[in-house]
Amino acid sequence: MSERFIRPGAVALQADAKRRAGMGRGARLAAALLAVVAVAAGCGTSEEPEPRPWHDGRIFLATGNTTGVYYQLGGGYADVISRHLPGYEARAEPTGASGENITRLTEGDMEIAFSLADTAADAIAGRGAFSGRPQPVRALARVYSNYTHVIVRSDAEITELAELRDKRVSTGSPKSGTDVIAARLLSAAGLDPERDVSRARLSLPETVARMRAGTLDAMFFSGGLPTPGIADLLSSAPGRFALLPVADLIEPLGAAHGSVYTTAELPEDAYDTPSGTPTVTVANVILVSADMPDQLAYDLTRLLFTYQADLAAAHPEARNFDRQSAASTDPIPLHPGAARYYQGG
Repeated sequence: MSERFIRPGAVALQADAKRRAGMGRGARLAAALLAVVAVAAGCGTSEEPEPRPWHDGRIFLATGNTTGVYYQLGGGYADVISRHLPGYEARAEPTGASGENITRLTEGDMEIAFSLADTAADAIAGRGAFSGRPQPVRALARVYSNYTHVIVRSDAEITELAELRDKRVSTGSPKSGTDVIAARLLSAAGLDPERDVSRARLSLPETVARMRAGTLDAMFFSGGLPTPGIADLLSSAPGRFALLPVADLIEPLGAAHGSVYTTAELPEDAYDTPSGTPTVTVANVILVSADMPDQLAYDLTRLLFTYQADLAAAHPEARNFDRQSAASTDPIPLHPGAARYYQGG
């Protein structure tokens, strides 16, 4: 990892070195005698030096696209960590979301990662994008659910997913959770994601720009409510775009991929649409590496709920964090430190 934080005390150490370099012989001898006395005095105490913070106190959070919920919540969480976890400073980093987040977490480039539960389950099992390479990740919490947004141009007269055949479709950032669920939904509708649609793997800002420009017919995005980029697209051109219902595909989706997916209505007040839209949902999880110290994992989990109101100020989805269900991360194992928090330890 690159040195993105200034190491505490570095400037003070350099100044001290210069000061001592300019000492006279007598002053240096006196300083040496004082050092010997200090060491001798220290031998008579049982106090041990405080352990250094893990990763030198630097915590980077892998989030998602800058106009998505992960990025907003990640920024709020980083602020809570920096203010309320002594010895640590945190920063949220924009990424391509779930798949990239898990890769960067296991490579040691990030300390915390947001992910969709289906992508995290693939990582644990070593399947999908992680085929043959099970990833050593652990969960701190199951937090809120993502709603699958399938948006089409109103003038394209698309009423069901199967009608996306031969259309220009963005399935989200490469290896993101959106990219995974988009491909699975297209397959459930009887379409080959690589052959039956003109597939573009674009970030949310790029996707929104191309939808506005008319160079895409449809887009997928899996996000919390409201997702800022989606809200901006729909509010800027009323009537030009429509949300497509996809909840009817839950049966073939579940048959192929298990019970990780559920259905819910994307409420009309989320984006001020004429009616609610039945869609597919999937839980979000917050992940850390398996080797994170137990106490740190405990503290990071505690902060999620102790300062939940602060996180809700960053994005309202934080209001849906529920301590009672947060430990239900199966098949992603809970980190032992997080488990201790939920057990009241």
